[in-house]
Amino acid sequence: MPSNELTSLLADLRPQKLPGSFVFVELPEALPDRLEPLATVRESEGLSAVVDRSDADRLGLDYDWVAGWITLRVESALSAVGLTAAVSTCLTGRGISCNVIAGLRHDHLLVPIERTDDALAALNELASSERD
Repeated sequence: MPSNELTSLLADLRPQKLPGSFVFVELPEALPDRLEPLATVRESEGLSAVVDRSDADRLGLDYDWVAGWITLRVESALSAVGLTAAVSTCLTGRGISCNVIAGLRHDHLLVPIERTDDALAALNELASSERD
């Protein structure tokens, strides 16, 4: 069962870097052939999506920021309070921007591709400090 308790959540973050590079794009109403977005958000301006960079390049989709993807493997409850704030504060302290996508069971962090390893190290340190 997903946890609600912040200290337990932080101690069990288990961040994992996904291979590849990812970008945010705006998609037309009809998805391009051979494109499977990894995440989407419908905004008043259109459909925003996170896609693999190679797919965006192949399809000629515009983007201006390339991200690494880190999944927090801790299973957090949707009602948990403070996890996003703690993770954001941790990364802010290292000067790392972060875009969070919350799934049903896990949170996913998109960070600048060149800072992915730094973010992973910071999150592992955060988890370790909560276990001590």
